[in-house]
Amino acid sequence: MRIKVRIWDLPTRLFHWALVICVLGLVITSQIGGNAMDWHFRFGYGVLTLLLFRFIWGFMGGYWSRFSSFFYSPAAIYRYVRDANMRSPSLGHNPLGAASVYAMLILLLLQVGTGLVSDDEIAAAGPLSKHLASAWVSQATFYHSEIGKRLILALVGLHLAAVLFHQFKKREDLVRPMISGDKALDSPAAASRDDAKSRSLALVLLALCAALVAGLLQLAR
Repeated sequence: MRIKVRIWDLPTRLFHWALVICVLGLVITSQIGGNAMDWHFRFGYGVLTLLLFRFIWGFMGGYWSRFSSFFYSPAAIYRYVRDANMRSPSLGHNPLGAASVYAMLILLLLQVGTGLVSDDEIAAAGPLSKHLASAWVSQATFYHSEIGKRLILALVGLHLAAVLFHQFKKREDLVRPMISGDKALDSPAAASRDDAKSRSLALVLLALCAALVAGLLQLAR
């Protein structure tokens, strides 16, 4: 009989799907332009709030959500990529998945950061752009519109490809556990804490992160 183990706590799952919605919203609104840019900025503020929360939750969240549970050395990642036939299903993030998570967090933070100081000199200007020299604003705008978004789209594409590969090639469902939080295992394993107390803590942390972003925007005026 297989055992259900809580791998992804509710705050991590909500973070994941909220981030998906925000990134999708950013992509769509950036293509529409015009008045949609107001929503583009709102989605950007949402991403910044989520990222701040995730960085904190990486130290305070459930076991498998903590950075310590999926921190791998470059050598470990290399061995994982090299020994493809020896891979076994991972409970949390495997070495390659962990690398993609860190890359996504860093790239999104860079994208939001450059968005805050970008200025297309037409209709959209980041709230912090007026506080930087024009040369810095120009470089940030170029990265945000030409480099950063392409890197993120490429990483999202790789992520989707990896999910499909695990689903159809390795018969390992990565989507359902990110919805239910549980994985069915043949033997007991460490479970992530996911009780009312930890969820309340996550809600407080998210509120604090949202207040921090709102305060930053208020100071930028």
